[in-house]
Amino acid sequence: MTAESLSPPEAVEETEPTPLRMRHVLGTFASGVTVVTGVGGDGVPVGFACQSFASVSLEPALVLFCADHRGRAWPRIRESGRFAVNILAAEQADLCGRFGSSKGRKYDGLDWELSRWGTPSLPGVLTRVHADVYSVHTAGDHDVVVGRVLALETVTDREPMLFFRGGFGVDRPAPRVAVPDLWGWGDHWG
Repeated sequence: MTAESLSPPEAVEETEPTPLRMRHVLGTFASGVTVVTGVGGDGVPVGFACQSFASVSLEPALVLFCADHRGRAWPRIRESGRFAVNILAAEQADLCGRFGSSKGRKYDGLDWELSRWGTPSLPGVLTRVHADVYSVHTAGDHDVVVGRVLALETVTDREPMLFFRGGFGVDRPAPRVAVPDLWGWGDHWG
């Protein structure tokens, strides 16, 4: 390789990792969108929109999600020890908004069913992952929740919902669909 074949250096912007900067920079990583659901100890269904979801291990079958300590749903799901991850389809922005907001009753008027594992199954999602809480690790203002997979359900084969740079989808020209104001810093997913 010669000096002539090297491309010019890229402009690099380095900044301190403030919450706003973290949100902006890490928003360049497109992620799927899920709704983690469960039933609290009082039998009331709960759930929250979650982008931090991943497969961890094939044997044993483990997945993870991250939930904010300040959220209302995650502590109730943790009590029960069981959850479902509902992976959203591209056209389910309304479902994402419903579970991404701290306002309103998430299940009111929603056609959902209780799965045989005792977790809420949301309608029309791509996939459902049913799991028991396997371990919980505190990491800053979130918990990293590892779940042991009990069952996998493929519901449909439509396009997935992707979250990228504060909006839904990556292949649309700007402006992308904006995240509703309901998803401010005061709304703590989880």
